[in-house]
Amino acid sequence: MKEEFEKYNKENSLFEKGSRILLAVSGGIDSMIMTHLFLSTGTDIAIAHCNFSLRGEESDGDEEFVRQYASLHNIPFHTVRFDTSGYAGEKGISIQMAARELRYRWFEEIREEYRYDLIALAHNLNDNIETFLINLTRGTGIAGLTGMRPHHKRLIRPLLFASRSAIASYCERNCLSFREDRTNSDIKYTRNKIRHSVIPIFREINPSFDVTITETAQRFAEISEIVNSYIGPVREKAFIKKGKLFVIRLREIPEDRGRRTVLFELFRPFGIGSGQIDDLEKLTAGRTGSQLFTAGWRLIKNRNEIIAAPRGSDSENYYEIDSVEAFENIQLAMSAIVRKISRDFKIPVSENIACLDAEKITWPLIIRKNESGDSFYPLGMRSKKKLSDYFIDRKYSLPEKEEKLVMESAGDIAWLVGDRIDNRFRITGTTRKALIITLK
Repeated sequence: MKEEFEKYNKENSLFEKGSRILLAVSGGIDSMIMTHLFLSTGTDIAIAHCNFSLRGEESDGDEEFVRQYASLHNIPFHTVRFDTSGYAGEKGISIQMAARELRYRWFEEIREEYRYDLIALAHNLNDNIETFLINLTRGTGIAGLTGMRPHHKRLIRPLLFASRSAIASYCERNCLSFREDRTNSDIKYTRNKIRHSVIPIFREINPSFDVTITETAQRFAEISEIVNSYIGPVREKAFIKKGKLFVIRLREIPEDRGRRTVLFELFRPFGIGSGQIDDLEKLTAGRTGSQLFTAGWRLIKNRNEIIAAPRGSDSENYYEIDSVEAFENIQLAMSAIVRKISRDFKIPVSENIACLDAEKITWPLIIRKNESGDSFYPLGMRSKKKLSDYFIDRKYSLPEKEEKLVMESAGDIAWLVGDRIDNRFRITGTTRKALIITLK
């Protein structure tokens, strides 16, 4: 297996001689074999072990086993203990998803802190097949059927060539120790159900099932490249990023027989699943204000566009500012100065700058989200206008309306932030000092 390991690395350019590699080691057979292979090649390695606190003494035993192995072989050792169940409950996600998020985030933190070049994961050929089938059942599209990549950014998977049976044989021949996770046989988990109940049936039907699926995944990877060569230019034309929002111009999406597939691939990053493609088609043809919700995004029809807004992304949106200097301390990235009016003073003309009569300002200033019933006197107008009417006149989309902030002085709106000041606070011929507030 050592020769295959080195060949696979060379063919896929996983790492170079002199690379410093952080190995993700659970103590299970796959990660222990991976560690043994790296040791046999003389690579500069370190071990990272996650204790997810899910199996009590067994989890602690895994940690101690890996710690002792690292000590015996003089390998730098990093470990962390997670409250995985608590994190899953806080985020409203599954235990498996919580463990994934926690470990990958921590691996990258360790890699950066200790300047490792790469992070090695011990996924094998059978893991790849299982992932293919899981994604097939979930309807993840072509990208989900390409299998795991041997190398993606800082992650490498140097065991993807090896079957589980080959790994077991190598382990037996070399008398290697490992820890067995009893949850690997619990079919309440989707992966285990596919591993123990589904794949054996496929192997009965096709004894070469493993080879067939691996080759199919490789073909899908090539097909995915072809699809991306078509989708990429469409996405570049159709998508415009505006802060947290994405504006998708529907006129840039081709009207052809493959439109459903194109829509799916374009909107897949926004959490669209195969079961929502009909709803997405209806949204594109629907009226302004129609909405579609995914796990992380809200899609809103706005004339000839779809606006994608992240859900649950509101940051701080209420501030009390009691001085000019305090503007530097708020998260909105604002600055403010007070300037005396002189003969050469010029009022800055920009929606991102509010130039107000400083003597008409009452502290503290309040910055908040706009609310139903809000009204102001837009600069240049002597009559009051409801913000809702102003937004309609300006053709603001629904998420833009919802995100708009106002700045109040003694209960009066002095500035529709990033848009227009109130006429009552404008600079006049009698103004002596100007308060100039700038959005950076």
